[in-house]
Amino acid sequence: MLMLREFDDLRLSPQTGWTRNHWAALADHLLLSARRYASASHARISFPGPPGGYGPDVDALEGFARTFLAAGFRVAGEGGRDPLGLMEWYAQGLATGTDPRSPERWVRLDEHGQAKVEAASLALVLHLTRPWLWDRLDPIVQEQVVDYLAPAIGSDYPPINWIWFQIVVEQFLASVGGPFERKDIEEGLAFTDGFAREDGWYADGAERAYDHYAGWALQFYPLMWSEMAAGDPAADSRRPLYLERLERYLHDAVHLVGADGSPLVQGRSLTYRFAAATQFWTGARAGIATPGPGLLRRAASGIARHFTERGAPDEDGVLTLGWHGAWPPIAQSYSGPGSPYWAAKGFFGLSLPADHPVWTAVEEPLPIESGDYQRVVRAPGWLVSGTRGDGVVRVINHGTDHSHPGTHLTDSPLYARLGYSTATSPVLAGEHAADPFDQAVVLLDEDGRPSHRTGFETLLLDRLPSGTAIGASRWQAHWVTPEGDARGDHGYGRPGTVRLGPWLELLSAVRGPWELRLVRVRATGAEPGRLRVGGWPLPAAHPVQGDLPAVSNGTMHARVMAGPGLDLCGVLSAQDSSPLAPWTLVPWCATTAPARPDTWYDVAVFLGGQEPDRSPVLSWDGPALARVTWPDGTDDLLDTSVAPSGP
Repeated sequence: MLMLREFDDLRLSPQTGWTRNHWAALADHLLLSARRYASASHARISFPGPPGGYGPDVDALEGFARTFLAAGFRVAGEGGRDPLGLMEWYAQGLATGTDPRSPERWVRLDEHGQAKVEAASLALVLHLTRPWLWDRLDPIVQEQVVDYLAPAIGSDYPPINWIWFQIVVEQFLASVGGPFERKDIEEGLAFTDGFAREDGWYADGAERAYDHYAGWALQFYPLMWSEMAAGDPAADSRRPLYLERLERYLHDAVHLVGADGSPLVQGRSLTYRFAAATQFWTGARAGIATPGPGLLRRAASGIARHFTERGAPDEDGVLTLGWHGAWPPIAQSYSGPGSPYWAAKGFFGLSLPADHPVWTAVEEPLPIESGDYQRVVRAPGWLVSGTRGDGVVRVINHGTDHSHPGTHLTDSPLYARLGYSTATSPVLAGEHAADPFDQAVVLLDEDGRPSHRTGFETLLLDRLPSGTAIGASRWQAHWVTPEGDARGDHGYGRPGTVRLGPWLELLSAVRGPWELRLVRVRATGAEPGRLRVGGWPLPAAHPVQGDLPAVSNGTMHARVMAGPGLDLCGVLSAQDSSPLAPWTLVPWCATTAPARPDTWYDVAVFLGGQEPDRSPVLSWDGPALARVTWPDGTDDLLDTSVAPSGP
C-alpha cells in the first residue's frame, strides 16, 4: 500500500516511519473496501472466494463480526468521532442480523459453534462503543441482540481459548441487564487459570499448544474482561495477576519479531496476519511499564508494515486467505473468505486516543535491532536466537507439538518441526508436509518413509555462562498411517495406525545463526533404519539441483554441515509448498546405511544473511562431554548425559 508512505514520520518512528495515521488509514481502507461485499442490509459481508469449511452463512457472519472489530476500535479511540458513519452502518447490520425473521439473519450460537466465536467480537465492540452504538439502538434491536447472544449461557465451549468467548459474551449481557449465569463466568475463569504456564505464558488448553493465540487471545481477553467487569471484586482481584503475566510474556514476545516486522511463521491461523500485533497494544492499553510504549508500537507497526508492503491487503483492499498475498493452502478447516479479518484485532491500538503514550513516544528499536541474543523461553520449550546482522529470529523447538508427552501422532508442520523463524516457513503443502523433511530428525523405514516425533519428552532447556542456549528432547520414532481428513486437524498432528521404532535423542546448542545438533539412536535390538537430518526450509524463486547441502536465495543462506557417518547429502526442492515463495529449498544429510546405535551424530545447521566462512568445530573430551568451538571463538562444553540412554 504505497499510499501509506505519505504519512511517514521518521522523527517519531525512526524504525518504521509508522504513526497512528498509518494505522487509521489502513483500517479505513479495509472497512470501506469491505462495504463492496456487503448485503443490502449490511448484515452479511461475503468476501470473494470459495466458501469455507463451515459454509457461506458462517463466512458472511465472520465478514461482519471481524470487520466490526476494526470499526469499533476506530470509533472508540476517537471518542465517538465517526466521519465514515461506521456505527450507523454497522447498526443497520446488527438490526438485520439479529432479527430472527429476516432472510439475512445470522446463524445463531445454538446452530453453529463458530457463531460463538463471532459473538465475542460483537460483545466486545458493543462494550467499547456503548455510548455511540448500543445506547442509541432501538430498544427492539437491543432485545434482539440480547436474544442472539443469550444461547451462550450454559452452553458447552471447547476447553481452549474459546472459554473466553463465553466469559466476554456473558459479561456484556450482565452489563446491559440481560440474562447471564454467574456460575458460567466463575467456572470459566477458574478453567482458564489452568492455561497459565511459566514466565507469563499461556497454553491454548491442556496440550503443549503454543502459537500466536498465546498473545492475540490468551493475553488479550483476560485484560479486556477485567475492564468490562471493573468494580467487580473478582475482576479487580484478578487484574494484577493478568498484568503481571502479560508484562513478563511481552519481554519474550518482543524478541520473537524480526527486524523486517515478520512474526514467526509457526502455529495455526497464520492468515490472521496483523492480529500478531494485538499483544503489544494490549500491553499499551494496560499501562505496562516495560517494555515501554515506544518499543510496543515499534513491534506492532513493524508487523503491519511487513504485511502491507508484501501484498496484504490485495489490490482490491481485501485480506485474502494467505500470508503475504493469496495462498489458499494456508487455510484450515475453519477458514473461509471472511476468516482473515480476525486481523482486525491487530488494530486494537486504535482504541487508544492520539495523545496516548503509545502514539506519542518515540519508537525504540526491537531487541533484534540492538544486538545478537540467545534466549530460553521455557513454557513453549524454545531456544531463541536473534542476529542483528540479518534481522532474523530463529526458534529451536524442544517443547511444542500441540500434544502430550508419550502420544504417537503425525508431526504437524505448524507445531512439531525442530525450527521456526521469521525468514522461513515450514513446508505446509505437498507430500513433504505430511512426511517431515525440513527441520526434522527422522529415521527412514524400509520404504523410505520418515518417522515422526510428536509426543517427545523435553529433557533440558538452559543457557550456558557463555550465553549459548542449549536444549534436549527424546522421542520414540513412530510411523503413522493417518485416519480421517487432514482438513479437520486444525493444523494439529493426526492419529492413525502406529508402528513404533527406536528412541531418538537430540541435544541442541544454539549460538548466532548456528545450531549444533547432536543425535543418537538408542540400541533396541531392532534395525534402526537410516538417519536423516533436514535443515532450514529456504524460500526461493527457483529449484536447485546438486548434492551440496547448501542453498541461497540471494538474501539468505541455509546449509547443513554433516559430521562423521552422515555421508549422504543434498537439497530438496519443493514447489508451492509455503506462502513465502514458489519454491522451498531444504538442505539435508543422511546415513547411507542404518544408523549406528548409541553413537552420537553431529550436524551444524545454519541460517543467515551472509555465507559463513567458518562453521562450529566439535571435539570430544570424553564419552559424554562434547566441546564446541563456535565461529566467534567461544568454547562450550556440552554434557550429553542429559539425554539418558533408557526410555
